[in-house]
Amino acid sequence: MNIQESPLRRLTISSFVIACSITIQVVSLLPSRADDPHAIRQNDDDVSFLTAVECAICHSFSNRATAMRDQQNRNVAPFDLWSGSMMANSARDPYWRAAVSAEVAATPSQKNHIEEICSRCHTPMAAPISSSPEGEVLSFLNNKHPKSNLGLDGVSCTVCHQISPQNLGTDESFTGGFVYNREKAIYGPHADPITMPMQRHVNYTPKRGDHILTSAMCATCHTVITHSFDADGRQTAAVLHEQAPYLEWRNSIFNNEVATNSNTGKSCQDCHMPTTDMDGQVISTKLAHNPGGRDFPFLHDRQPFGRHSFAGGNLFMTRLIRDNRSKLGIKTGREAFDLTIQETQKMLRTQTARIAIDSVDSNESGTLVVVSIENLSGHKFPTAYPSRRAWIEMVVHDDTGKIVFASGRSDAKGQLVGSGEQVLQSEIAGSPPQRHYRKITDSEQVQIYETIMADQDGKPTFTLLRGSHFLKDNRLLPKGWAQSHADAVATKPVGVDGDTDFLAGTDQVSYQLALPNGSYRVSARLMFQSLSNRYMEELFQHDTPEVRTFKAMYDLSDRVPEEIATAGMSIILKD
Repeated sequence: MNIQESPLRRLTISSFVIACSITIQVVSLLPSRADDPHAIRQNDDDVSFLTAVECAICHSFSNRATAMRDQQNRNVAPFDLWSGSMMANSARDPYWRAAVSAEVAATPSQKNHIEEICSRCHTPMAAPISSSPEGEVLSFLNNKHPKSNLGLDGVSCTVCHQISPQNLGTDESFTGGFVYNREKAIYGPHADPITMPMQRHVNYTPKRGDHILTSAMCATCHTVITHSFDADGRQTAAVLHEQAPYLEWRNSIFNNEVATNSNTGKSCQDCHMPTTDMDGQVISTKLAHNPGGRDFPFLHDRQPFGRHSFAGGNLFMTRLIRDNRSKLGIKTGREAFDLTIQETQKMLRTQTARIAIDSVDSNESGTLVVVSIENLSGHKFPTAYPSRRAWIEMVVHDDTGKIVFASGRSDAKGQLVGSGEQVLQSEIAGSPPQRHYRKITDSEQVQIYETIMADQDGKPTFTLLRGSHFLKDNRLLPKGWAQSHADAVATKPVGVDGDTDFLAGTDQVSYQLALPNGSYRVSARLMFQSLSNRYMEELFQHDTPEVRTFKAMYDLSDRVPEEIATAGMSIILKD
């Protein structure tokens, strides 16, 4: 990333009182995230919030300072990296809004409940909210609402950095159950922080809080447990672990909360907020510059310094939001999103999974190709929100280049297709989904790693509030997952019974092919969608303004699935 002032529009701040109490004219290096160019404060039960633009006065990049640069002099300022992330845009995310509106349309009597649960983590500075069942969906994000500017700032600086260590890692902390400190303390990982600049300019006090580096803090929003409701809006007895990457991580070799994983343990932050630069070098830099854009003379380089890029797997939505910034009211420039996209692509292709062709054997029954997948991530793959799926694309070409067998191919719209390029029935809303396979014998069969929810009657459902249990969960388990672990019940696979090749961290799938003698090229790819075509088809059955808005963007987007890993082999079959 080239060194430059913020790629977003500049905000002029006049007569800003700096730490030495001298009033000067400065040009801020800040983009304005809200429609109102000024930071918005809100006190709620003695918890104070402000929008990220005010934190950016000292924590964004400046050409006039050495602060917040890596060893290659690249910009690693927290505000700049965060701005292009899904965290920053969680409240403006048009898919999230569409999904909330679809849930409300399916169960209108639970509108307040749906909005309250969903706003805890997507719009935490505007929560808790209250609205009438008759009101518009997410009306508290309307610019006429007093909390809208805070809500629209998404998962902002003063959200995560004010979370206290209270109850972290417990069931009470999940589903947005974090507890804010009441001292206006801003937690960070460093001892003896210099408090004066932050106290003077934003009335917060920096304070060491080692919990800021724990996976348990991330788990407050990334472990979501929901209650099931029937079609009449009555709560059932069922509880669903809608997304549980933290619990999956605890039941893995990556859990650094236990001493037994001393050689393999990694926190969420180690992967998603790395303390190394893009070349793998440890970052050591000053944490801030003064409001005039120059270095504070009394600050020195600090470690650890986490890159606030928050790269994950949601490449599709990051692109869609980038390409629809104006429509979504986002002031962040394209460059910030491009950097997030670059880091997300790197993570998906190097830290997610591997695929291999283990063997090719021929006999009188035909040719058996065995493909294996290895999960490299610290949780299930794919993990989190149920819209995600990965699958194996298996293609065999003869020596003329003609496809003689294919399973898992997709078209330009991200739809899985069979022979003749027809869309598979399992891609159509209301149709039976694909089951888990140990052996595939037909091009209509595809090994898809995904979750399929079921309602209280055991029927497939794509509505979260109807989700009673999982009908299918064959997502790849993390390495070290054990049936004896305390979190095994909440994270167990479903629908893989009898498949002895489905193990912790790996899966093997066999392809039984009928091929005549000749030369062939066998190719296997692991593909991924953060928004699966099937999930979208189900969403689009709901006709709401938010769904229509999202669909218009979705239809114009690049929907080609992401390639995670690939493997190939040339074979010769002869008697």
